[in-house]
Amino acid sequence: MSDFFQNGNVTTFHNITDRPVEELEKELIKFGQKKPLGLILPSLFSELEAPALANIVEELKKVPYLTQIVIGLDRADAKQFAYAKEYFSGLPQDFKIIWNDGPRMQAITEKLREMDLAPKERGKGSNVWNCFGYLLASDKVEAVALHDCDVITYDRSLLARLIYPVAHPTFNFVFAKGFYPRYADGKLNGRASRLLVTPLLRALKGVVGQDTLLSYLDSFRYPLAGEFAMDVQCLQDIRIPSDWGLEIGVMSEVLRNYSNRRVCQVDIADVYDHKHQDVSFDNKQAGLSRMSQDIAKSLYRKLAVRGHEFSPATLRTIRAQYYRTALDQLESYAFDAEMNGLKLDLHAEEQVIELFAQNILEAGQDFMDNPGEIPFMANWNRVVSACPDILAQIQEAVELDNQP
Repeated sequence: MSDFFQNGNVTTFHNITDRPVEELEKELIKFGQKKPLGLILPSLFSELEAPALANIVEELKKVPYLTQIVIGLDRADAKQFAYAKEYFSGLPQDFKIIWNDGPRMQAITEKLREMDLAPKERGKGSNVWNCFGYLLASDKVEAVALHDCDVITYDRSLLARLIYPVAHPTFNFVFAKGFYPRYADGKLNGRASRLLVTPLLRALKGVVGQDTLLSYLDSFRYPLAGEFAMDVQCLQDIRIPSDWGLEIGVMSEVLRNYSNRRVCQVDIADVYDHKHQDVSFDNKQAGLSRMSQDIAKSLYRKLAVRGHEFSPATLRTIRAQYYRTALDQLESYAFDAEMNGLKLDLHAEEQVIELFAQNILEAGQDFMDNPGEIPFMANWNRVVSACPDILAQIQEAVELDNQP
């Protein structure tokens, strides 16, 4: 049972009554008749070999309101792509698989690379970007949800609740962000949000001062949730990063283009568990260590655009405030976990905070050392302006790849 508190920055949709999914779906069928609804599934091929995605596919077979499903497939050779087509063939909805490693999509990527418009690195961000392009090319849906393919606790109510606010014909929301509690096997999870993002946002407010962006981001209950839904019109002019700053980048871009009154967050699950990232103490280019640097740099870039200046002294102050804030909040999480019968290893979590503190400092130094870096992928309006037939090329490539 959830609460009904509204923080005033973005509207929060709570799960107050645990409304049956069948009721939500009945309404979504009506909404979808006037505003067709879609789903993006960014996936690695390795996820087709795990039980989480098999359960997701079985749940999606029961979803009656989706007009289109777009599956972005990364790290798959020809044999694996053929396997993926068979794997998803039981879906009753119209679905297409974007074979990002296939020769047709690679030829398009190379063409964009020659124009300096292709993603700078491969990852979830570039996968999602390609899915955005195909959705715009196919022009079949007007609102789309996105969720990961490694959700162990998935059921179709997650999708129904996530897409409902942007699907509803009389609501004015263009973007909905999912949130949920992160725990599994008697342990409190969600370290990147708990130990990095929330204390860093509050430390930044203490150093650079009150800023609309920081207050907005801090209002989200789970800022790093990989689940969101949006109006398709947003896809044209949104600029997203290709690294681990994807979630922060998407939320920031939505605020840049729309009023926060058109943004909401939705309680989409009573319990949520998915694949966990290693901390990676010994390799700063992997796991949560890499994630912490990418997220910190994303925030520095967004604040610089808003007129805030950074110096070595400022970065040291941010690090110090972050460290103190994170430790103070850790105590609150420990108490909360104990009352709910969950485990939380204080020593291990303090070690993670120490790593994040150092990475926040190093990310700031890297940001200042590379002022000309452009980490964002071009929005699709710019890509189409530079190459007017690019969407048609993407649609043709995907259609040919998906032929039997």
